[in-house]
Amino acid sequence: MNYITVKQFFEENKKDLHLKILAGKEFLETKKIVVSDINRPGLALTGFFDYFPYERIQVFGKTEFAYLKKQKKDEILNVFKKFFSLKICCVVVSRNLKVASYFIELAEKYNVPIIQTSLFTMKFINSAMIYLEKKLAPKITIHGTFVDVYGIGVLLLGKSGIGKSEISLELIKRGHRLIADDLVEIIKLGDTELIGRGINIVQHHMEIRGVGIIDLKSLFGIGVIREQQKVELAIFLEEWEIDKDYERLGIEEKYETILGVKIPKIILPVKPGRNLSIIIEVAAMMRRLKAQGHNIAKELNKTIINWMKKEDKNV
Repeated sequence: MNYITVKQFFEENKKDLHLKILAGKEFLETKKIVVSDINRPGLALTGFFDYFPYERIQVFGKTEFAYLKKQKKDEILNVFKKFFSLKICCVVVSRNLKVASYFIELAEKYNVPIIQTSLFTMKFINSAMIYLEKKLAPKITIHGTFVDVYGIGVLLLGKSGIGKSEISLELIKRGHRLIADDLVEIIKLGDTELIGRGINIVQHHMEIRGVGIIDLKSLFGIGVIREQQKVELAIFLEEWEIDKDYERLGIEEKYETILGVKIPKIILPVKPGRNLSIIIEVAAMMRRLKAQGHNIAKELNKTIINWMKKEDKNV
C-alpha cells in the first residue's frame, strides 16, 4: 500500500498551504496518510460514527466550530474522546481558527497531530487532495526511454542495446524532447491516465554506448527536456525477423497494459537502413489523428470497398 507520513505532508506543503503545528509534533513521523480523500467530520460531531472514514485527514472549518459552540461541553467531550480514539492520522484546522484547550489535550492523549492552516477550508481541501492524489497514485518503474514527439508521450521499449537511446538522441536533434532515459517512472492518475517521468537522480542524462554518459541539458539546453508527460503510445523495438509477419495495414489496434491502463502499442522491427526516428515521428502524428477520430487505414479500407462495389455494379 502506498502511503506518506504526516511529517512528509507537512514538510512538503507547509509553505504553499501555510501550515503550522499546534499539537502532536512528536507523532508526525509515525502517522501515515494512505488515502487522498479528505473528510469533514460533521456527522461524527453529532455522535454518529457508523462508516466514519478515520483513515482520512480530518478537516475542521468554520462550520464545524460554529456547531461546537452550540453544544454542551460534557457532550462534546464524549464525542471527541470517541473521535480521537479512532486512529486518526491527523486533524487540520482551517482559517487559523482558535482551538479549545480540551481539543489539544485530547489530541495529545491519543497521539493525533493537530495542524493549522490560514487557508479557507475548501481551498485547503482542494490543494491537499491534488497533492495527495499524485503522491499516493499507483506507480511502477520500467526500463525504457520516454520522449515527447509532437506533444505525444512515446514510450520506447525493447531489450538492452536495441538502440532506444540512440533513436531518442536523433529525435532530440530533430526538435523533440526527452523526458527520461533508461528508467521511466509511470504513475497512474485516475482510472485511465498514465504520467511518465524520470528518476530525479539520473533524469536528463543518457548513456550512449561508445561515448558514455551525456547530460542533455548541458549539451543542448533546457529546451530539449521535459519533466513529465502523459503516456500515449508504446513502441516496442525488436530485431527484424525475416519470417515474422509484421503489421502492414494498421487497421487493428494493439495495446499494452500498464497499471491496468491500455496504451496503444506498435511493434517496430529494427534493421540497418531504417530511419526509425522518422518512423516514430509518423507514428506519433498518426496517434494524434486517431485521437481526433481519424483512422487512415480504416478510412482507406472503406474507400476501397466502396470503389469495388461500384466496379461490380458497372460490370
